[in-house]
Amino acid sequence: MELPARTDVLIVGSASDELVARGITVPRFTVRDRDRVLLTVAFDTLPTDFPYTLLVPQDVTERVLLDRLRAAGCTVHRPYEVRAVEQDSSGVTATTADGRLIRASYAVGADGMHSTVREHAGIPFTGDTYAQSFVLADVRLDWAGACDEVALYFAPEGVTVIAPLPGGRHRIVATVEEAPEHPGVPDIQALLDGRGPRAHPATVTDLVWSSRFRVHHRLADHYRSGRFFLAGDAAHVHSPAGGQGMNTGIQDALNLAGKLSAVLRDGAPETVLDEYEAERRPVAEEVVAFTHKMTRIATVGSGPLRSLRNTALRALDWIPAVHRTMAMNLSEPATADRH
Repeated sequence: MELPARTDVLIVGSASDELVARGITVPRFTVRDRDRVLLTVAFDTLPTDFPYTLLVPQDVTERVLLDRLRAAGCTVHRPYEVRAVEQDSSGVTATTADGRLIRASYAVGADGMHSTVREHAGIPFTGDTYAQSFVLADVRLDWAGACDEVALYFAPEGVTVIAPLPGGRHRIVATVEEAPEHPGVPDIQALLDGRGPRAHPATVTDLVWSSRFRVHHRLADHYRSGRFFLAGDAAHVHSPAGGQGMNTGIQDALNLAGKLSAVLRDGAPETVLDEYEAERRPVAEEVVAFTHKMTRIATVGSGPLRSLRNTALRALDWIPAVHRTMAMNLSEPATADRH
């Protein structure tokens, strides 16, 4: 496969309708301690055309976006591993693992936590790693839980998230001291038995797939170094509590794409690109801090502190302003307005 000698900037139209059609809409989150609902976060009053959480499997999201790119005349080249990137006064050169050279005006490192672009740009990735590991699994459940909410179960051992997916599946995300390499049905069932509902227990009837991973809370010191830029997980990683990672990364991409387009296509001064870090890094800083706080609150192990946390959350559940603030923070429409 021949790689293009020069890249172009492309703004892709909305894929919202197709994603909504292929996903499942969930209007609320609930925070629970076993069978007790501590806090409900509803999204149905958000100032948006999409007042709900949309749950779509990652492979479907990727396929929809790739189809939109192809329809717009763009090609995504896979799999190519970039081993090195260098910049000079007129552009950047990327070298792939098989020795190919790619020349472009700018390089955007959207290459994850172990970003090659960030490494070669010399940008520190400040933060730490959670001591606990995470279990991630897609399962089929026999349970009486609601299928129109994402449930976050707080327990001394860790937080467990149960989220509905299309096709009758559920996504399970849970913190554990040390997750097995390939979590099986007994592992997932033990998590639900130990942390989930007691009155109507959930039973795993089928395991579609599972994995384990470590979670970091880190933030790049800068989003730009000359002709190098960072976006998504290359710029910020955090706890999956709240499910904000993809939204934050996509907002990065839209913000940066608009600025690159203004410079390369419309003749705007290059100083426009300096606004990207100023606008987006504070957003990631807030998200990293917010998810870290949520994770620490969720995993309180002490009995008295746990009781105090539950009492405080139930009291806050009576305050409408708290519901709105939580909904705005989790869904991020306010941060999207900053670009």
